[in-house]
Amino acid sequence: MDLKRLSDKAKDLVEKRGGTDSLKRDAEELRKIAGGKGSLGDKAKAAKEALTKPGADESARPESPPKADEPAGDPATKASGT
Repeated sequence: MDLKRLSDKAKDLVEKRGGTDSLKRDAEELRKIAGGKGSLGDKAKAAKEALTKPGADESARPESPPKADEPAGDPATKASGT
């Protein structure tokens, strides 16, 4: 096993994803998804979506994915019936 080559590939992948800061943002986002509400399947879908864009802005994504039987949207709107 060539550890030097493996190390170089890992460095290249980190740089392609936007560097270490981007990697840290991705890890934090995945931690929030894993600790959030929803089924394992919902969390897996949210994680896949989160990793599509390296280090993407977290505010652009919902905190937790909507449940399959629950329409997406503002909960306050649902409560008031509007």
